Amino acid sequence: MPIMTAEKPSFLKVLLLTARPKTLGASVAPVLMGTALVIRDEKFHGLSAFCALTGAILIQILTNYANDYFDYIKGADRENRLGPERATSSGWLTPKQMRFSLMILFFITLVPGAYLIYRGGFPILIIGVISLILAFAYTAGPLPLAYLGLGDLFVFIFFGPVAVMGTSYVQTLQVSIYGFLAGVSAGCFSVAILTVNNYRDIENDRSVGKRTLAVRLGENFAKAEYIFMLFISVIIIPLLFAFCGEGQKDILLLMILLVPSMFLMNSIIHYKGRELNVLLANTSKLLLVYSGLFSILWII
Repeated sequence: MPIMTAEKPSFLKVLLLTARPKTLGASVAPVLMGTALVIRDEKFHGLSAFCALTGAILIQILTNYANDYFDYIKGADRENRLGPERATSSGWLTPKQMRFSLMILFFITLVPGAYLIYRGGFPILIIGVISLILAFAYTAGPLPLAYLGLGDLFVFIFFGPVAVMGTSYVQTLQVSIYGFLAGVSAGCFSVAILTVNNYRDIENDRSVGKRTLAVRLGENFAKAEYIFMLFISVIIIPLLFAFCGEGQKDILLLMILLVPSMFLMNSIIHYKGRELNVLLANTSKLLLVYSGLFSILWII
């Protein structure tokens, strides 16, 4: 049964809230970083960059919509849920409406994807097909990734190296080692965001058999995972700048991000319950800031 709330938002607002806009930095950031790499090489391709950005955002929203629907079907959203309210379990949308919205969004996502496949060929087709499958397989099917503790791995891969390298590839039709290293940073940031989500929901997930890494290995592991992922995220790009012989830029970027990163690392230790929603949003914001700073410094 849906968990009815006191006030039902408008239909459009429900769709916006279900998209989880505060976390969309995880899809925007790797596209910015991948595009910065090609701008520096003077190989920027505007339409490919636009389609890569649009496609990445749509796939993340598609994943969020699928999670909303399939977690409800599996009974994973209960009254004690600490995260933002979900459309289906809150009764804002019926399961039929959620399925319909999910289907429409799926077909919209195919539009930028079709151009990217035309531009990048078979490698992009494979990436696109797998990405769409994983958007549903995260919470759907007989072996959903989130319920098996595999979500962290696939978030790292597809919101990290695959996203950054894929963005640069569709513009240059070449693979770059710099894209891989930048992708590792973006992927670790995205895992950190997911870790906050899983740490916040650990008790609810445990009660419904959702065996995330936080559930399997405990709260202390989740805290350590977040700190480690954030540390790797912040340190790897300055190391990349240093490797390219641009010492001043790597020191500048590291100094700018060191203080907010340490604040977030401290927060994961002390925050509980719904306070972690703030930490999740702040981590996503830092990822956007980080990718923007990287892009500017890399280009200039």
